[in-house]
Amino acid sequence: MITEFVVTAGETRKRLDQFLVHHERDMSRSGLQRLIGLGRIRVNARVVKPSQKIKPGDRITMDTPKPGPLLVNGEAVPLEILHEDKALLVLNKPAGIVVHPASGNWSGTLVNALLAHFQADEDSERSKDGTVQPGLVHRLDKHTSGVMVIAKTEHAHRALAAQFEKHSITRMYEALLWGVPREERGVIELAIGRDRVEGKIVSSNTVRPQRAVTEYRVAQKLGDLASHVVLSPRTGRTHQLRVHLASLGCPILGDEPYGAQKVCRVKEIDIPRVMLHARTLGFQHPLSGEYQEYSSEFPSDMQNVLDALRFDSTQQQEISTKHL
Repeated sequence: MITEFVVTAGETRKRLDQFLVHHERDMSRSGLQRLIGLGRIRVNARVVKPSQKIKPGDRITMDTPKPGPLLVNGEAVPLEILHEDKALLVLNKPAGIVVHPASGNWSGTLVNALLAHFQADEDSERSKDGTVQPGLVHRLDKHTSGVMVIAKTEHAHRALAAQFEKHSITRMYEALLWGVPREERGVIELAIGRDRVEGKIVSSNTVRPQRAVTEYRVAQKLGDLASHVVLSPRTGRTHQLRVHLASLGCPILGDEPYGAQKVCRVKEIDIPRVMLHARTLGFQHPLSGEYQEYSSEFPSDMQNVLDALRFDSTQQQEISTKHL
């Protein structure tokens, strides 16, 4: 497939690969660099390097190969199902599992597990060729645990997707933070999008800012080094909670991309992953129209970190009291 476009007058000089990663959202920077190296991406009909500086008026031509069919196999991966009926399935996703197959993760994903589960369910809706397709209406990051809803029919998928788009879904997250927010509760309003320089992360330094709003409340201060917060996103942008909390100067513990290495260890406490959990999800059922809400408790790894932080905080308070 051939794509051509001309660099506009408003663009600043930057590397070709950096420029393209903001215009071709479906491709990673490394993928774009490979196409440039193969000569499939040219500037003014010339073969160039990824470091080539683009300027206004440059004509960029992309010859991207047509992708082949994506074949995803069902796998018997255990699922913690909170509820299931003919229209949908609600589950508690563990941390460490990728939701959708992609480069580097073609097996062992949540979709692989759901395919196997639905194929064994005689009531699951099937296409003309007899296959089933899980209806993903939202996602959680690999290192985020918690409640997800999966549509089992096209009708349920449309109905749930409409609720997510209108932001009428009830969503409540819990997180452990590095540091303590200055205000015990508040609303973060910060437009975000793919970062101008590093396309794999999200930030406010973006060419395509999207409105993003998060309500937060400090549930517990764990000394001066950490805190436990409750989060209610009013919008559903990629990495929204992670970016918004980092903007307060309190990134989520374990979230190295947005908090650097300092957030991966608190004193002697190792942080095994991003300390973010989707605790509660509520929605109107696509068939009955009745409101349903599902919750899951802290997973053991987050509870262990919380207990250790509480213990350390108590110890510090006792030491401070003795010195008074």
